[in-house]
Amino acid sequence: MKTLRIAVIGTGYIADYHVRGLLEQPAVEITAVAAATEGSVKKFAEKYHLTDAFLTTDVPALAPREDVDAVIISTPNKFHAPYALAFLEQGKDVFLEKPMAMNAREGEEIIALAEEKGRIVMTGHMWRFDREVNALREKVAQGVLGEIIKTKGYGIHVNWGPGGWFTRKDLAGGGALIDMGVHAIDTVRYLLGDPRPLSVYARTGTFYGSYDVDDTAELMITWENGTVSLIESGWWHPHADGPEAATRLFGTRGYGSVFPTFIKLKGEEEQNLTPGDLVKSEHCDQSIYTRQMEYFLTCLRERTQPSPGMEEGQTVMRIVDAAYLSSRENRVVHF
Repeated sequence: MKTLRIAVIGTGYIADYHVRGLLEQPAVEITAVAAATEGSVKKFAEKYHLTDAFLTTDVPALAPREDVDAVIISTPNKFHAPYALAFLEQGKDVFLEKPMAMNAREGEEIIALAEEKGRIVMTGHMWRFDREVNALREKVAQGVLGEIIKTKGYGIHVNWGPGGWFTRKDLAGGGALIDMGVHAIDTVRYLLGDPRPLSVYARTGTFYGSYDVDDTAELMITWENGTVSLIESGWWHPHADGPEAATRLFGTRGYGSVFPTFIKLKGEEEQNLTPGDLVKSEHCDQSIYTRQMEYFLTCLRERTQPSPGMEEGQTVMRIVDAAYLSSRENRVVHF
């Protein structure tokens, strides 16, 4: 098996999950690490014993290196598109932490260049690799719940919210919606079989902190299959009806839920769908990210476009853009 040589861009919280996932895979070498400061990149390399990795604060300089096959980009959103474009231009494959970009226009640029260069781009919507999510998705695909009429999904931090670049529009592109809401949006789309969105109506606002981004958003998405999805996102909220990516499905034959994960059909007892051997140390468990990295590497070796990839990442971007536009202009946005 050929050893894949990976560069890691960004050394923050989420990069830890990605690198731990990479280090569990065979025939992988982290050949380069880049971050904003020399101190952070050195500390990160020492933490994971990356003694032979090239360390730098100059990200563009990594793109043409011959010892890099692909890159993991885990930076503030502002840098997702420019860094992805730099590596794609040099013929490298790209993994982008969610969201794919700051907006759909940047997403289009990434897609165009990736297709021109024949490269792979994966977007880090990691809930698609959660075993409970997939257990419910299988039931939906089998038609067990009947036609799905409506859904409710959540991406909310209770009595907590991020700081730093997450709360700056120039670095993040938005607030809780682009940070947490994307999890709820992509999870329900995945559960429904990835339908196209037809319209979005949204209200966003800032109520819990002093920053120039939203900490509250409510969306109503209408999908091509007729399902209507209600999405809630937020920071610092006093309560949430479910943890990150929790989704409720209302079908003509019954009800389905993920986190907690079960179905309840008409006239029948509730059926638990949580895998019996499932062990998690936390809700967003390392195992999800490890499976995500394993899949990404498989796509690199087999030269297949991943899902979630460009289409899935761009669809979420289009919905987020439409939600912000809808809120500003107080109208339904149609695609």
